[in-house]
Amino acid sequence: MSPETGRKYDSGTRRGASLTRSMPKMQPWDVEDAVPCAAIQEIGEIKMTNEKTRCPWVENDEKMAKYHDEVWGVAEHDDQRLFGKLCLDLMQAGLSWRTILHKKENFDKAFDNFHIETVAGYDEAKYEQLMQDAGIVRNQLKIRAIINNANRTLEVQKEFGSFDAYLWGFTQGEVIKNHWKTMEEIPAFTPLSDAISKDLKKRGFKFVGTTIIYAYLQAIGVVNDHLVGCFRY
Repeated sequence: MSPETGRKYDSGTRRGASLTRSMPKMQPWDVEDAVPCAAIQEIGEIKMTNEKTRCPWVENDEKMAKYHDEVWGVAEHDDQRLFGKLCLDLMQAGLSWRTILHKKENFDKAFDNFHIETVAGYDEAKYEQLMQDAGIVRNQLKIRAIINNANRTLEVQKEFGSFDAYLWGFTQGEVIKNHWKTMEEIPAFTPLSDAISKDLKKRGFKFVGTTIIYAYLQAIGVVNDHLVGCFRY
């Protein structure tokens, strides 16, 4: 349910392009809404990996498999981890999820494990330090967005009691479990991600376009988009 409109969204209402469709050449002004999906180049159904049936975007990457098995689609309610995952999805804009995942330890170290209060207090010296860190994505707009979003998250916590209460309030705490058989069926965004993106932007968050938010909802388990043939479905 949206805290702004009170409207509840369900998995039966969808619109938008498939995650696996060809995307037009990205323009500089499109980066905030770049489709942040690790599987954007993956078209197909289920893939067998290490005797387990997984979603095809995993391929044969050990880190991707572990993330798929233990993190993606698992309901998250810890504010610090919710913020950290939002930051990683923000960093992914215009890049592959594999690139971000393989730098995750570097990101965690550079951003103090995405501790909200700590990141909110970063000064220019810390910003410059981050810009010199070759282990992360050194994009000034994204780094400044993370610092900004930490401050906005503190404001949300003050208003709603927790970032968790705010995010999960859009679905009244319910997981939206879809029934996709192929990656081609999965949308890039939905009315739910549209609503959350719009509300976050109104609150001053940066790099929270609807496609980024839909990928985020998948990551934190608000939406379960494991394919029906996947062992994690």
